[in-house]
Amino acid sequence: MRTFILLFQCHDRKGIVAKISDFILKHQGNIVTADQHSTDPQGGYFFIRVEFILDQDQYAKKDLISAFSPIGKEFGADWNFYDKSESLRMGIFVSEPDHCLVDLLYLWNAGELRVKIPFVLSNYEKHRKAVTGCNIPFYYVPANKDNRRESELLAYAAGSTDFLVLARYMLVLSPDFLKKYNQDIINIHHGFLPFFKGADPAGRALAEGVKVIGSTAHFVSNRLDEGPIIAQEVEHVSHKDNREELIRKGRNLEKKALAAAVSSYIDYRIIKHENKTIVF
Repeated sequence: MRTFILLFQCHDRKGIVAKISDFILKHQGNIVTADQHSTDPQGGYFFIRVEFILDQDQYAKKDLISAFSPIGKEFGADWNFYDKSESLRMGIFVSEPDHCLVDLLYLWNAGELRVKIPFVLSNYEKHRKAVTGCNIPFYYVPANKDNRRESELLAYAAGSTDFLVLARYMLVLSPDFLKKYNQDIINIHHGFLPFFKGADPAGRALAEGVKVIGSTAHFVSNRLDEGPIIAQEVEHVSHKDNREELIRKGRNLEKKALAAAVSSYIDYRIIKHENKTIVF
């Protein structure tokens, strides 16, 4: 028995769910979960995630893709099938703060993140012991804002990963790197976007006297801190919270938001649409 996931989006019209369901039935499949959303049934956009099982191994993912292609063309859809048994390869970039890295390693060791981690890369040597203790290769690349050493980063990441996670990697990746890597990158921002972009959101939140702080996990794009948002976490604060307390609370929010985003990504629960995401 094998489990597959279909992610599908197109302009909304009648008959989409019926066609998809009929296709799965004709391939001896059984739908386990189906989540759908329409921005507007009259001329809006339609999104669906279908998880189904096949009792027999007679169909591989490539067979499903080939057979489903006419349906995708009929609806002018963007779509793909994913084999749930295939684990994605997640590369991790991290700078000095270690709370997000440690949390990801814990979840991975506990079996809660079903991914392969081919490496952790950092511009700080301090993480080596924690990473190699998990039998994961650790690469030290002493990049800084004056020399980002992106050719070295790309040499490690290209071909060995399916996506990257910036677990508080404090250097901005250039448009050239993004173009050459050409795969998804998930970043955790220590602020509640679209507010408090850039550096020191805790200090700015303190100065503004906000009553809620947050963190945001988002896809990396060419525009700083403006990629599609995947997950956000918030916590109420008060006038009693000083800068250190805001930073402490913020770190916990960062861990939660990043873990939620990675979990949604590896479970194929995210559909990108314009500059937003649909997360089932």
